[in-house]
Amino acid sequence: MTFEQAKNRIEELRGVIDYHSRLYYDNDRPEIEDDEFDALTRELKELEAAWPELITPDSYTQRVHGELSRLFTEVRHEVPLGSLQDVFSLDEVRAFDARVRETVAEPVYVVEPKIDGLSTAIEYRNGKFYRGATRGNGEVGEDVSANLRTIADIPDQLTEPVERLIVRGEVYMPHDRFAALVAAQEENGEQPFKNPRNAAAGSLRQKDPTVAAKRGLSIFEFNMQLIEGERVLGHAESLERMRELGLSVIPFYKVCRTAEELCAEIQRIGEIRATLPFDIDGAVVKVDDFAQREQIGTTSKFPKWAVAYKYPPEEKLTKLLDVEVTVGRTGVLTPTGVFEPVTLAGTTVSRATLHNQDNINDKDIGIGDTVVLRKAGEIIPEVVRVHERPVGHQRFVLPKTCPSCGQPTVREEGEAATRCVNPACPAQLSRNVIHFVSRDAMDIEGLGSAVVEQLIAEGLIRQAYDLYTLEKEAIASLEGLGEKSADNLLRAIDKSRGNDLYRVIFALGIRHIGEKAAKTLAEHFGTMAALMEADEEALSAIDGIGPVLAAGVTHFFAQENSRQFVEKLAEAGVNMTCQTERKDDRFAGMVFVLTGTLPTLGRKEASDIIEQFGGKTSSSVSKKTTVVLAGEDAGSKLTKAQALGIRIINEDEFREMIK
Repeated sequence: MTFEQAKNRIEELRGVIDYHSRLYYDNDRPEIEDDEFDALTRELKELEAAWPELITPDSYTQRVHGELSRLFTEVRHEVPLGSLQDVFSLDEVRAFDARVRETVAEPVYVVEPKIDGLSTAIEYRNGKFYRGATRGNGEVGEDVSANLRTIADIPDQLTEPVERLIVRGEVYMPHDRFAALVAAQEENGEQPFKNPRNAAAGSLRQKDPTVAAKRGLSIFEFNMQLIEGERVLGHAESLERMRELGLSVIPFYKVCRTAEELCAEIQRIGEIRATLPFDIDGAVVKVDDFAQREQIGTTSKFPKWAVAYKYPPEEKLTKLLDVEVTVGRTGVLTPTGVFEPVTLAGTTVSRATLHNQDNINDKDIGIGDTVVLRKAGEIIPEVVRVHERPVGHQRFVLPKTCPSCGQPTVREEGEAATRCVNPACPAQLSRNVIHFVSRDAMDIEGLGSAVVEQLIAEGLIRQAYDLYTLEKEAIASLEGLGEKSADNLLRAIDKSRGNDLYRVIFALGIRHIGEKAAKTLAEHFGTMAALMEADEEALSAIDGIGPVLAAGVTHFFAQENSRQFVEKLAEAGVNMTCQTERKDDRFAGMVFVLTGTLPTLGRKEASDIIEQFGGKTSSSVSKKTTVVLAGEDAGSKLTKAQALGIRIINEDEFREMIK
């Protein structure tokens, strides 16, 4: 390779690596596998080693990766959170040991699993949780304290009031939590996380801590960055000290004294890797003695006293025999590949989700192909790529009609999911009925998900409109119910017949139509009949509807099943006319934002009043906001409104406005 060729290839590699690095570290949405990324970085290192004059300070090999999100406050790390030099063979581990021995005599090492998650630094002051931050670029991270506090493994108080302690850990998602999350994402037609590491990172870097709380994250602390008030001499001692203080420390480690002991422990960890309930992507080898670490030193990017051994992913070739398409409770069509059985990560695999049509198209997958199969995060089987295609190969295409009900399927622009939007689809019955009776829809008290499931299981309802033909004896015969419960339920069902039109529109489950849009449509058209006949152009022209919502409405009512559904409701005596009375238009053109807790008015009650006077409500403050109605504990919305100079009122002032 000539100098010019090396220069061009290095520039090309840096561009590709930076692109995939941003996807992995900053967006938590990688497009390539870890081993593919490692291969690119190894090639770059080799070329830079051969042509050192081409090394630049901004090269991926010369800096710590990771950008900072504007969602979080920056935290400068008192002790930098560096990365480790990767090695990919046991010979490289032996070479590392030889280099260490050139500087220090008789080194002692600690070998531990390399947890695959998001690296964080957590600080305690006087034994109490003070702050937690992501690694970021190693020098500056993001303050994610609120999210870290939701993790049960992180104590708010240590067992001893240590003056000051900073520990480094890896936030991860256990295998069972990851599998459940991916199943839920697939069910909802969302793009699933690729592996547990990205799921953990995506969860921890959410602005809303309740998201992190629901994801069931865990953490293993693996490094003591700083401790004040006492002296710790080595890594193994620091791990035990952290454990004494009540921290969740890496589950196991081994002290080794020779290169062969290092290699044996690395191999042992690799053998048990598939049995662990969390993801690891390697084994870390560290010199134990802190004083020896000082002697050995560091490079501009890596410590010389540690390396990370990376395990190669296990892949198997198998044949795709068939593709089964199922319909989830939200109408999403999910293709599942059926394969010739192979053993992967200790289990036999014969099925794997193909996710969606985009994934099938990207990999050009067809029945009869020989494919490369692996387990994402050692858990969920996935097709990595097609290895060999038979003569006459044809890419698999999801059906144009629903396998459950035979109605046309829909794939909306910008979405990965293909859906059945038929409200009468048997595969979606439970979910549709539960939505129909929910509080913001028909608000039928006493019809929880358990009762709905019972009614369906007993064959008492086949569609939501069957609720209006239920008889007392049938309801009373259900387990856990009786005559009194049946009477109460029938009264609630009868009461729902008189609901306002917007509730009926929302209850239909039209794609993209929420409660606010349903109110807009009800007030604009006045009757269900008028709405059903409206075309896309007329709907798009309505303020607050727009083309996406308009397309959802017209597509819904274009189906004969949808029209029959509405007819059945009308026959059952359900109101089909808008009953909302506009008192006057004093708030016309005004946009209100509600924040905090009002003394007497509920947020929904206040919103209804605003709409009765022609105004609109919004969930966020912007330059379009006219008034902010603030109560107690008003947070960032109030602050932003003050910064923008927007009018702020309390409940008393609001009541004066509506007199």
